[in-house]
Amino acid sequence: EEFKTTEKIPLVVVLDNIRSLNNIGSVFRTADAFCLQEIYLCGITATPPHREIHKTALGAEDSVNWQYFKTSQEAVELLKSQNFSVWAVEQTTQSIPLERFEIPANRKLALVLGNEVDGVDETLLPLMEGCIEIPQFGTKHSLNVSVAGGIVIWELFKQLKLKV
Repeated sequence: EEFKTTEKIPLVVVLDNIRSLNNIGSVFRTADAFCLQEIYLCGITATPPHREIHKTALGAEDSVNWQYFKTSQEAVELLKSQNFSVWAVEQTTQSIPLERFEIPANRKLALVLGNEVDGVDETLLPLMEGCIEIPQFGTKHSLNVSVAGGIVIWELFKQLKLKV
């Protein structure tokens, strides 16, 4: 209950068709760790209560506010109507490297994390203000979605915490 009343960082994470219950739980745990405002669970993304989500969330599914949306587009449109700056974590030709990303002034921020295989749904990309990419230097050019989310959330938290 104390966590529910703690001041939240103005960041909403949108999970776009995440299939792994462990990844969902991990994002809940990260959201709890950094006091994020909310998680939007979209499409095939499972919702609490669920034993497999709880395994990695360790109770964060009870402390972090969340909503379910039938489609990610519905969630993104709601966020945009509430003056959120909505960005995808996705590799595109126009992606901004994470270390150069600056949160737009006077805007709340939402971050879309995509499906483990297909990434952020291509139909959502035109609705984004842009895409953020994590620079990678090894032979693999992708990260697990919950790991990528954790990296980006940490970087954004540092920027947002200085503004709060």
